[in-house]
Amino acid sequence: MKVKILAVGKIKEPFWKDAIAEYTKRLSGYITLEIIEVDEAKIPQGASEKEEAIAKEKESQNLLAKIKSGEYVVALDLNAPEFDSLAFAAHLEKLFVKGDSLITFVIGGSLGLGPEIKKRANERLSLSALTFTHPMTRIILLEQIYRAFKINRGETYHK
Repeated sequence: MKVKILAVGKIKEPFWKDAIAEYTKRLSGYITLEIIEVDEAKIPQGASEKEEAIAKEKESQNLLAKIKSGEYVVALDLNAPEFDSLAFAAHLEKLFVKGDSLITFVIGGSLGLGPEIKKRANERLSLSALTFTHPMTRIILLEQIYRAFKINRGETYHK
């Protein structure tokens, strides 16, 4: 089983990198994890809607270039359905059991995901109605994936 996280932008702060490294280590007993970062498009201060659309398109093309055919793609989207942790665990288990051995989660840039990514996605998922920073989104996603494996294996996990 393999999980790939595609994300726009680079993590710079050491404390976020440490948290990602910790969850990467924890997940290594369950899955092969790959995290791929693509460049964030430069958006000028006070950009027009057209400039923002061009930036979002560029980011979308960079993300799409990293997705191969056959990957099950989950686009993180604020306007998508949410799961609680138990339902997310059951959903992941169902995906892996039905044969989707590579699940790719896609995290967009500050402007969100372009329509091409949403079209390519097999499904869309919201982590919360709240807005998080991009590093925090990665960590929350990693933590929920880890929690899902603990739940699915009946292993204890702090509440």
